[in-house]
This record gives sequence, C-alpha cells and structure tokens, in this order.
Amino acid sequence: MAAKKSDTKITLQYGDKTVTYDEIVQNMKNKWTYDYGKKISEIHSMELYVKPEEDKVYYVINGEESGDFGL
Repeated sequence: MAAKKSDTKITLQYGDKTVTYDEIVQNMKNKWTYDYGKKISEIHSMELYVKPEEDKVYYVINGEESGDFGL
C-alpha cells in the first residue's frame, strides 16, 4: 500500500519575521543555481540548519558543498 502524501506546512515565526519551509528550500535552490551555476537536478541531498537567532540558514548539499544564507 502506498503512503498518502501529507499536506504538512511548516512556518517559522521569530521576531517580526515569518518564513515558510517552502521559502527556505526555494532560497537554497536559487542560491544553488545562481551562485553555484548548477542545476536543481544535481541536488541529491540537502541538509538545512535554521538558526533564527543568527538570522541564517546553514546548508550542506550532497555532503560536500556547504555555506549559509540569510533568512
């Protein structure tokens, strides 16, 4: 039996900001394509660590590329 797709939505609220999971993932994909010049299809794994107190998202892509971007 196949699992049903969940309609889960994650929203991070801190200070006067509201950021959704989808926005964070899209920002990472934009960074990947615009800053690194790579294709979305080249992402095989994505680890995102959200640190609201630093206003940053730290990432590891494919276990190799790492860095951060602002929320």
